[in-house]
Amino acid sequence: MGNHELNALAYHTEDSEVPGQFLRRHSPKNQKQHRATLEQLKPDELKFYLDWFRTLPMWFDLEGLRAVHACWDEKSMSQIAADLEQQGGITTELLHSACKKGNALFGPVEVILKGKEGKLPEGASFQDKDGHVRTEIRTRWYLAPSGHTYRTYAFQSDEIECDLELDQGVISSAEPYPETDKPVFVGHYWLSANQPQILATNVACVDFSVAKGGYLCAYRWNGEQILSNANFVWVKAQLS
Repeated sequence: MGNHELNALAYHTEDSEVPGQFLRRHSPKNQKQHRATLEQLKPDELKFYLDWFRTLPMWFDLEGLRAVHACWDEKSMSQIAADLEQQGGITTELLHSACKKGNALFGPVEVILKGKEGKLPEGASFQDKDGHVRTEIRTRWYLAPSGHTYRTYAFQSDEIECDLELDQGVISSAEPYPETDKPVFVGHYWLSANQPQILATNVACVDFSVAKGGYLCAYRWNGEQILSNANFVWVKAQLS
């Protein structure tokens, strides 16, 4: 599961605490993000896919590798796994817990499906590729934060101009991914590069912005612990 699948479920799930509202507000921004789905799917098709989204695992932990949409975080996963077991899957009750700020699963689900964030210093901000003003960075969660600035610790390093050292709050919340753990594959981050490349010796992202003129990308894993740029395969996007 990725954040867009969760968002779609929330968009179509009524908020039991606010009659007439949904777990994901039908705001102009959210309607714009979801419009293509609504235009392409008939009501019965939409229901089929929403039901299917509820069956998607939130991560894979296989014999030699792992996969998660945005961030491998054991603490968050243990909280989610306990609720999934108790609820028997992605129920409407679990969606309320995951999609409303302040509820138990909101933070853990945000971490694994959207990535860890670090708040910029007071007064600092940047504009993302969609034109939205942001005051938080998506952190390179797999790295130790020591010695980094906000710019070098952010996935959006080409957009961040803040070269101040990280504050203690960002440092203390970091849990770097151990180099000895299984290779983990993620997506989500809309990376850009002259060609795909690994993030760490055992961390790879396969999202290289195909929808914005980048690459449709995959990694051919052959059982190796140390990942290699040579195992990426990709094609350049052909946008009309």
